[in-house]
Amino acid sequence: MTAKLIDGKAIAQEVRDGVAAVVAKRAAAGKSKPTLATVLVGDRVDSATYVKSKGKACEELGMGSVSHYLPADISQAELEKLIKSLNDDKTVNGILVQLPLPSHLNEERVLQLISIEKDVDGFSPINIGRLAQKGREPLFVPCTPNGCIYLLDKMGIQIEGANAVVLGRSNIVGMPASLLLVSRNATVTICHSRTKNLPDVVRQADILIAAIGKTEMVRGDWIKTGAAVIDVGMNSKPDATKKSGYRLVGDVNFEEVKEVAGFITPVPGGVGPMTIAMLMKNTLRAAEIQDK
Repeated sequence: MTAKLIDGKAIAQEVRDGVAAVVAKRAAAGKSKPTLATVLVGDRVDSATYVKSKGKACEELGMGSVSHYLPADISQAELEKLIKSLNDDKTVNGILVQLPLPSHLNEERVLQLISIEKDVDGFSPINIGRLAQKGREPLFVPCTPNGCIYLLDKMGIQIEGANAVVLGRSNIVGMPASLLLVSRNATVTICHSRTKNLPDVVRQADILIAAIGKTEMVRGDWIKTGAAVIDVGMNSKPDATKKSGYRLVGDVNFEEVKEVAGFITPVPGGVGPMTIAMLMKNTLRAAEIQDK
């Protein structure tokens, strides 16, 4: 069989169009423009690209954006001072600190400082704690995991009662994705570098979320026939046919897995666009919460 392609780009555009429509209604009603403040420390090229794309998305949807570019050697005190000022700034609805931070900075302390009502990345210990507790609701859910669940729902894939495997246990994707699946009544197995008989474990999954950061690690014979495969990976693979000398691939061997799975996300064009779409949705939600 050949898996049905999950077109993250098209689905993300639907989300963005919905956000843009609400933003336009807010503007017509004389309400403030939802505004995202991004904070980038250092000069990592990949991080700068992500920040730029988030600012562009805000502009396209009629939202505001403010970018703060800080030197790599900024002190903890100076960074904390900026976060506090953004918390107090009534024109800023969402605050996003681009991770990772340089090693001399206390990332946990920075995330704790962000006002919970402006934590549009959903990484505040309070939001994550609420996500982990039964019967509690976070104000914001981390964007990439939320995008993964949205894709599953959009394709009509049943989560309740499913055996779900999450490959990877990062704070950004793996752990919150696992918590979201549990909250939807899936039976969840979290796999990592020390999981024994990994292919056998993955083979039990009705739903697989691959977020391990290893190029095309998941092979076709790891996959249960008809499974839904969400590939969060974004890796560079040498390719002499490309002008850049490389092409982007995921954590899943797409050509092999598509012949076994029932649904699969491509890389690029799968989960990636959903991350920014969910960020825009969270920023709009932040503005609406702060209106009250």
